[in-house]
Amino acid sequence: MRDEIFKEPIKKQFEFDEGVASVFDDMIARSVPFYKQNLDLIASLIVASVEDGARIYDLGCSTGSLLIEIAKRSDKKLELIGIDSAKPMIERAQNKAKAFGVDIEFVQADILEYDFKEADIFIANYTMQFIRPLKREKFIAKLYEYLKENGLFFMSEKIISEDKHLNKQLIDIYFAFKKAQGYSDYEIAQKREALENVLVPYSLQENIQMLKSCGFRYVEPIFRWANFASLYAKK
Repeated sequence: MRDEIFKEPIKKQFEFDEGVASVFDDMIARSVPFYKQNLDLIASLIVASVEDGARIYDLGCSTGSLLIEIAKRSDKKLELIGIDSAKPMIERAQNKAKAFGVDIEFVQADILEYDFKEADIFIANYTMQFIRPLKREKFIAKLYEYLKENGLFFMSEKIISEDKHLNKQLIDIYFAFKKAQGYSDYEIAQKREALENVLVPYSLQENIQMLKSCGFRYVEPIFRWANFASLYAKK
């Protein structure tokens, strides 16, 4: 279904409700530059890295696209677990997994309160930016503790630039990207207002430092386009 949520005046802050879930796949493909290519990159790295029996968590899994892609590509027996607090997202993820005939566990839960088991890989694609800054580093430290030695954490985020002039230019370029995807100036402004104080981005340097402060011995950006980036972190 095509994303037209913000064609009407907004009445509340952004949340992953039934309306957003119903158009999410279209929304993210048109709102996040190179989303499908980045998903493909992360899936390829994970499939190349894991062994039989690996446990992989996708935090804020939305409609399950990444885990489904991993399940389709891997010839290994993997324990794939997707967690999302939004029931409509989980329901769509379960239906998609069933349609593709892949075995994935999808759980409706608050990732901040979830009782994890030891993991080989954690994934957080555009998820950490929705966790309040006061809780963000503490939560990543928790993930680090549950990772096996040499375990991996993939984190994709919207970012800000520390140079104000560059940051403004990148925001303008991003708005031009969204207009090229068919969003109007009004829709772009509406969504930006709805996300105000809900999505709180860090700079690339702040994200790298946060991961290192939590104990990760190796951190490297594996993708960047303007004000979007993905990081690879190894315990």
